[in-house]
Amino acid sequence: MAEIEIVLVEPLYEGNIGFAARVMKNFGFTRLTMVNPPDWGVEATARASHAREVLEGARIASSLDEVITESNLLVATTGGLSKTVSHAMRMPYYTPAELREMLSPVNGRISILFGREDRGLGNDEVRRCDVICTIPTSADYPILNISHAVGVVCYELANLPRGDYNLASRQEMDAFYDHIDRFLDLVDHFEYKRANTMTMMRRIFGRTMLTPREVTTMHGLLRRTEWMIEPWKHGEYEGREAGGQGMPSDPEGR
Repeated sequence: MAEIEIVLVEPLYEGNIGFAARVMKNFGFTRLTMVNPPDWGVEATARASHAREVLEGARIASSLDEVITESNLLVATTGGLSKTVSHAMRMPYYTPAELREMLSPVNGRISILFGREDRGLGNDEVRRCDVICTIPTSADYPILNISHAVGVVCYELANLPRGDYNLASRQEMDAFYDHIDRFLDLVDHFEYKRANTMTMMRRIFGRTMLTPREVTTMHGLLRRTEWMIEPWKHGEYEGREAGGQGMPSDPEGR
């Protein structure tokens, strides 16, 4: 099944840290990570109540990179959304209930990021995530306390079933995104569109939950396409007909 990791990114108040630990235990979650948290002590422990072991067992990370490296899928929670799907930074988005449907078939570490109490997650942090999650709230007062947001998400994700397949690793997905980025160079993709295009690629493939074999196949298809395009760019296409010498025999390049 999916291993849910709750990640508090630079939380401001130790009371919220304690409440987050408490509500995690309410719904059966124990994996808590905090990125650059404040000093905490008696207040956090008191707010955690009978979830003290969740608090004391929390992993402390000095940067988000430590979380990303070990995660199969990164989920950004946010109350601030893009206005249209043309702006991929915070779109498309999913509710916690929809997130449960997405995660039910998979195995792997799922890191769910919650931002700072005063300003949430920054664009650079959101850009690095695969899936955007938002909690439907009243337009009159849409922003939840961080511990309440953790509670809603944990409620929806409690008791996930055993998954049917393993997700590709973060290293495999990062290598795939790097390959797409190089491919955009080959096809002379407009540089001013590059950042938004790469964010869209992360959103598309993030929500498709690729397996290791699927990532390998996508690499092979990109390599085969590169093999066909490169001679056209240099006016050297003669002899490069389909199936020509040196051409990969299948999408995996075998």
